[in-house]
Amino acid sequence: MANIIISPAKYVQGKGELANIAQYATKLGKKPFILISESGKKRVGGIIEDSFKETGCELVFEAFHGECSKNEINRLVAIVKEKGCDMVIGVGGGKIFDTAKAVAYYVNSPVIVCPTIAATDAPCSALTVVYTDDGVFEEYLWLPANPNLVLVDTDIIAKAPARLLVSGMGDALATYFEAKACQASNATSCAGGHITIAAITLAKVCYQTLIEEGVKAKLAVEADVCTTAVEKVIEANTLLSGMGFESGGLAGAHAIHNGLTCIKECHHLYHGEKVAFGTLTQLVLENADEDLLDEVITFCMDVGLPTTFADLGIENPDKDALMEAATLAASPDDTLGNEPFEVTPEKVYAAMVAADALGRYYKGF
Repeated sequence: MANIIISPAKYVQGKGELANIAQYATKLGKKPFILISESGKKRVGGIIEDSFKETGCELVFEAFHGECSKNEINRLVAIVKEKGCDMVIGVGGGKIFDTAKAVAYYVNSPVIVCPTIAATDAPCSALTVVYTDDGVFEEYLWLPANPNLVLVDTDIIAKAPARLLVSGMGDALATYFEAKACQASNATSCAGGHITIAAITLAKVCYQTLIEEGVKAKLAVEADVCTTAVEKVIEANTLLSGMGFESGGLAGAHAIHNGLTCIKECHHLYHGEKVAFGTLTQLVLENADEDLLDEVITFCMDVGLPTTFADLGIENPDKDALMEAATLAASPDDTLGNEPFEVTPEKVYAAMVAADALGRYYKGF
């Protein structure tokens, strides 16, 4: 099997870049379907409309209903066909991107992704994570191509709540460790081949950037400024993690995230917050050395990512509920099988409980 790396056709990141969207979009079509939340349109809809003013393009805005589900995707596909749109633009967060990518795939059109937050690595990938209408993980939809353009306006992202940037760090935190697991097991990555030197390098730089810049970036965003550290973390969360996970592969952390979606107490959490605990659990499964565990747990505590069940909202852990999550995580249809050893639901349950114990130990209780 070949070594393969894939990526978006173009990645643009900088301050004020959303105002330039029309110059890129008009090369792809003339009637964009713009998927955005109602609050997102209030914040940035005017910037998009101003960019297209002199282009002659007809814009069709549609409000996202909140969940990347089959029902929502089908609803939007019908609207795109009815309106005769020739491209899809997703503006907002991870579930909007994933929905926009799926819709573009089903109507065979180009897709542009414009993050207003850096909370996940979804923007760059050829992947849609499909949930039920109630937010429980259902399946992965593997797409034949990455977005035509990922346009990242760092001024807008820096104005979002710091928790969203931190969630993106949690998602990105898993990238290197999952890629290493896939490399060790010679697993097939999301790109459809074995991992390249470029992919593992991107994944490693992603992790190093978080450790070196993460706390500084969080503090800067809390102070309502966009610094070099913020710019670097946005790139790590979006591009380095996006290419690193896709061409490096998924393993324990994201499978454990998917398992946690069946626990109702976790539904208030962002994707990256659950992935961070999944990363800690994966490291326990792999019996990582003490220095690495110390670095990861300390980082999570410093930026505010979950390290215990209580942090996840599970105040009174129920063994049956945790076993259900562990069983879902260890499903043959998920990615725990990419670990370089056999993983059972019992092992996942034990690792989750041990990860919680480590987190409580570091917190001093």
